[in-house]
Amino acid sequence: MLNLDDARTVARFFQVLADPTRVRMIKALADGEWCVSDLTHALKMDQPAVSHQLKYLRELRLVKWKKSGRHVYYTLADSHVRETLLASIAHLECGV
Repeated sequence: MLNLDDARTVARFFQVLADPTRVRMIKALADGEWCVSDLTHALKMDQPAVSHQLKYLRELRLVKWKKSGRHVYYTLADSHVRETLLASIAHLECGV
């Protein structure tokens, strides 16, 4: 039996993928490194909204970042979220 604290942690992980904006953002980051301004343009969102979502992902330690001059670049922190997202996409594409 999974204890309650671990169950909450798993649920919070899946909450990340419960938001279409975060799914699109994670898919972009799964494909490589992005700066905030490029994500803003690609997602057709304003910069504060993108930054808000990235902050949420940082708090969960799902993304890592580095600053280069005025730009901040983001990548996924590890492969777990990427693998989960890509497996979900593949599952849906199979029509299962």
